[in-house]
Amino acid sequence: MNINDFIENLKKINININVSQLKQLEKYYELLIEYNEKINLTGITEKEQVYLKHFYDSLTINKIIDLNTVENLCDVGAGAGFPGLVIKILFPKINVTLVDSLNKRIDFLNAVIKELNLVGIDTLHTRIEDFGRKSREKYDVVTARAVASLNILLEYCLPLVKSGKYFIPLKANISREILEIDYAKKELNCELVDKLEFLLPSENSTRTILKFKKLKATSKKYPRPYSQIKKKPL
Repeated sequence: MNINDFIENLKKINININVSQLKQLEKYYELLIEYNEKINLTGITEKEQVYLKHFYDSLTINKIIDLNTVENLCDVGAGAGFPGLVIKILFPKINVTLVDSLNKRIDFLNAVIKELNLVGIDTLHTRIEDFGRKSREKYDVVTARAVASLNILLEYCLPLVKSGKYFIPLKANISREILEIDYAKKELNCELVDKLEFLLPSENSTRTILKFKKLKATSKKYPRPYSQIKKKPL
């Protein structure tokens, strides 16, 4: 996806990008390639592929929720900043929290934030199960991209979501995973209110975005330690 295609495809999902934001993404890309030589951030390094599979893909969340209406957002397992850091660049009014368990990735995210002079964005080096116990009912939107299976993500992320607000994971093909979440939805007091499947432009790979609405406060017994979830899935 070249820059012109990137701009045109963003328009199709109701995002208009300005020159300043394009320059910020360009610098983001340069830092991604530079740091990727030192730490493993991504296997995708060719520029047009980064713009398609990382930048554009991150912003497809706007297909299922108008990001202009969101005050704060948490990206769980933020990695190299997809989708949370990309969202912050295109929607600067959103207060964003990036959570990751690997300090080297947090160092990279902080370097990008500093270089781009972004404000209203925080990074946290912590395990999500620990963060979930300390930051309950805090966010309008919690998202995660390519982190874990749906039932695990629901348990980790729903405690962070305000009642009446949304957990929105970005996934690829979830035909099997979605069959395993009925018990999790019941236990965690949420419902699946929207599901969007589409093909990524150019390469036509499958993408799925889910929108879970939190109906009421999550029990304080969640999230459990990851070891317990693996032994006894929801």
